[in-house]
Amino acid sequence: MSGAVIAIDGPAGSGKSTVARAVANALGWTFLDTGAMYRAVTVEALARGIELSDEEAVARLADSLVITNSPRVCVDGRDVQDDLRTERVNLAVSTVAANPAVRRVMVERQREFAQNQAVGTVVEGRDITTVVFPHATLKVYLTASLEQRAMRRGEEGAHSLSRRDVADTTREASPLRRAPDAHVIDTTSRPVDEVVQEIIECLKNLNSI
Repeated sequence: MSGAVIAIDGPAGSGKSTVARAVANALGWTFLDTGAMYRAVTVEALARGIELSDEEAVARLADSLVITNSPRVCVDGRDVQDDLRTERVNLAVSTVAANPAVRRVMVERQREFAQNQAVGTVVEGRDITTVVFPHATLKVYLTASLEQRAMRRGEEGAHSLSRRDVADTTREASPLRRAPDAHVIDTTSRPVDEVVQEIIECLKNLNSI
């Protein structure tokens, strides 16, 4: 087991998923999209008619689900990939992600996933460098202008992204924060391969110390 982790944080639309997948592919490491896990729980809660404000019910649901993401996200063997970014889920996922009990379940699974990989893991989300993997091998915080982020996430738009930014940074359970020791990269108007190379160079520099 490797245990090596590149943890990538940042707001919605900053390029976390695209960059993290590309870094994992370049290094031959595994990739974990933690945001997709919360979205998968949201999809299932909505499908079952569970009231999202019922924190205990949603937490019990999260604890009972088997969520996989290789290569598409599945819940209990059912492919939910195409449901993850519907407008209904976009509006509801912040409530699920703010549920402390749900986060405890997901964080435990995320740590277990990374620990059990034979190679390193690239993990992305909104509390990865500060809560889930505070001792990650390399911490990266991606950011970008609201305009650029809205362009990338056209199905949501600037208003939806602004709302989620507020929800993510002000929630009581594991809010989005920039870790003091994270390498900050502004991805506005930068090509993905350039950002990926910068992250790999950071990792090489760490390994040479």
